[in-house]
Amino acid sequence: MSASLLVELFTEELPPKALQRLGDAFAGAIARGLQSRGLIDQSANTTAFATPRRLAVHISNVSAQGKDAPVELKLMPLSVARAKDGKASEALRKKLAGLGHAHLAESFPEGKAGSDSLLIKSDGKADSVYLRTMALGQPLARALDEALREAIEQLPIPKVMNYQLADGATTVQFVRPVHGLVALHGADIVAVTALGLTAGRVTHGHRFQGTKDIAVATADAYEEALAAHGGVIASFSARRAETERQLRTQAALLGASLGPEDDVAPLLDEVTALVEYPSVYTGEFERDFLAVPQECLVLTMRTNQKYFPLFDASAKLSNKFLIVSNMRLSDPRNIVEGNNRVVRPRLADARFFFDTDRKVRLEARVPQLAAIVYHNKLGSQLERVGRVQRLAGNIAREIGADPALAERAAWLAKADLVTSMVGEFPELQGIMGSYYAHADGEHAQVVEALGDQYRIRFDGDEAPANRVSVSLFIADRIETLVGIWGIGLKPSGDKDPFGLRRAALGLINAFELLGATARGSNQAFTLRLDELLQQAAALFRPGTIETGAPAAIMEFAYERYRNQLIGIFERNAVDAVIALQPPLHEVVRRVRAVIEFGALPEAGVLAAANKRIGNILKKADQSESPADASLFVEAAEKALAAALDKVRPAATERFAAGDYAGTLKLLSQMRQPVDDFFDKVMVMAEDAKLRNNRIALLRELHGLMNQVADISRLAA
Repeated sequence: MSASLLVELFTEELPPKALQRLGDAFAGAIARGLQSRGLIDQSANTTAFATPRRLAVHISNVSAQGKDAPVELKLMPLSVARAKDGKASEALRKKLAGLGHAHLAESFPEGKAGSDSLLIKSDGKADSVYLRTMALGQPLARALDEALREAIEQLPIPKVMNYQLADGATTVQFVRPVHGLVALHGADIVAVTALGLTAGRVTHGHRFQGTKDIAVATADAYEEALAAHGGVIASFSARRAETERQLRTQAALLGASLGPEDDVAPLLDEVTALVEYPSVYTGEFERDFLAVPQECLVLTMRTNQKYFPLFDASAKLSNKFLIVSNMRLSDPRNIVEGNNRVVRPRLADARFFFDTDRKVRLEARVPQLAAIVYHNKLGSQLERVGRVQRLAGNIAREIGADPALAERAAWLAKADLVTSMVGEFPELQGIMGSYYAHADGEHAQVVEALGDQYRIRFDGDEAPANRVSVSLFIADRIETLVGIWGIGLKPSGDKDPFGLRRAALGLINAFELLGATARGSNQAFTLRLDELLQQAAALFRPGTIETGAPAAIMEFAYERYRNQLIGIFERNAVDAVIALQPPLHEVVRRVRAVIEFGALPEAGVLAAANKRIGNILKKADQSESPADASLFVEAAEKALAAALDKVRPAATERFAAGDYAGTLKLLSQMRQPVDDFFDKVMVMAEDAKLRNNRIALLRELHGLMNQVADISRLAA
């Protein structure tokens, strides 16, 4: 018989940030456990439930008994199973008797009775005796008991809690104490136990606004019973959707918005895990607090109070906010007034920190950075500031920014780390520095640069007009990459505690935008990643940075770029370009040129020839001497040299102008001379002079063909 299954653990308040993950993991583990035991198949639907006080799962079409399945059990080596007379040994007889198959011993070596049989086969080392039989399907109670135990053991619990059961003697472990267990198959209770509890059908409603004890009639009635009698929306996703609906409806009624989605979503997840039946109310605070930077107020409300700030059409903070309550009341005045009273001291603290911090100029705080350790191998934050300052000035000179302003921005960049506001809210690093620099009368470009330094990337298709921002942005990431990587703390697997992957992608983004802007204004772009990495390495104390770190970081950055681009462009075209590690700002244009070249009929032949030339050159003398025309004896090599001389000037000119598609297109003229050369000329001639001269010719051809990309990567 098949029916729906419902399993619920009723607990004390679960950790909100882990709730959804715990709910999904619990449901998934139960389903996998039952499927592995043959009680459900792929057609079964699994629904996870998670509220602050429960983890539950509903699974459709669960059998009461698992299906019988053939199994093969290895008994023992044949040498042990066979007696001297060739019959079953005493050891085999005892083994079979213990398994309830004693009768098979009489017809050894290959006994058979119904669906049971003995067989002999090799296990890769020696012949062994196996028992082939039918394993009876497990009843649901036993299978669920095992699956439930496995699910509890496998839960991704942030921190395990030890607690005693009602007997006062037994200690168990779980994320929070569990006070109830429900297990229903259709309308029947499944006799399972877990964490010292025996399954029943009674669950519990909302702590204040629902029926305390709810007898669930059937597995399918669970969700509806909790909603109708318990004042609980059991589904995390349904509760989240209802919370969001109320929030957006209320915000619209007030002519406001909740702010950027990236900021709203995490808070919405968290409050969903704090309530069982959400109700949204509007709170308010005094307008005087709006004189404090809105980032401070927003962070205070979201982080400390779990409120949703409201913004006007121009994205400015209003003095109203939304409260997600676990109480649905016809008159919520007490809730609203209570939250209004609670938020005021928090906002007052933010105002106090802001006012106090402004009494000391930002530049006066810089020396205090000497007392803050950046890393024990890299020195203090003040030492770091000095390195970033040097780099920012150098970068500014290359990209047309004011070096003095770039160095000033770098000098002040980390000063807000010693302010009260950033001490309370580390997330406001850079943002507060920007506010304090503005209050100190610093140059507008410096003020903006301080606020931009912690951005993940710059938006838009062109570099920001404020090149001081870009200078500081690049300098900060270069110093981080070289310093952290250089002391051996490179990313490993999915671990990247210092954000080096993000730093590399930020650099790529900045170089892309700077290059695009330079092209748009017909200006040269001279900034090079390899040079900056070498400059940065030289700024650390001698012996600090591992030898080879700059080159390894180059590989790392280009690998990050490759991973980013292969989701957009053809993989072989991306690989062909990345293999040369060209200037970052040229990569995309080169990839597009390679794709265009790859569509030409000559591309495949030339790519294959290029690959062949590369293999020849790997084994040849690495001399850079040019080919000597007087040593050409074969018509085909003379024709190839003539074609090379004809194409080289135009290709070099187009390459210098950044016309990568045009450069590659010119190579199509080389197809016939290249084909004839390999058909009619023996490169590895016995005469050393002829051989070396022909290799020199191929080296020149290889260099011309691979200016834009390693086109051998296009060969099939």
